[in-house]
Amino acid sequence: QVQLVESGGGLVQAGGSLRLSCAASGRTFSNYAMGWFRQAPGKEREFVARISWSGGTTYYADSVKGRFTISRDIAKNTVYLQMNSLKPEDTAVYSCAADKGGSTWYGDPRRYAYWGQGTQVTVSS
Repeated sequence: QVQLVESGGGLVQAGGSLRLSCAASGRTFSNYAMGWFRQAPGKEREFVARISWSGGTTYYADSVKGRFTISRDIAKNTVYLQMNSLKPEDTAVYSCAADKGGSTWYGDPRRYAYWGQGTQVTVSS
């Protein structure tokens, strides 16, 4: 069992930066690849980024590539999402999740077994 708690969201102007954190509890945290997703009002949940259990492999949605960086600190049981050059269209609730694996692509939310409650990110123009 893995429990996830996100933090670091807030209100920022366009062009600004935020760093989200996802703190995990549970001794098996290091066994999971981890992902970040976001959901804006009236829209479906959207894949943002994923990092392998070792931290050696990362994937990003095209919309955030070059602006966002996912990382993890296994010793601290924490996954991060550094968000730079933020745009108003990045406004959403951001959630982290633990990837249980499967045959679908890594951006499919159905792969993810455990979810945090989410943290709001609002980017003003």
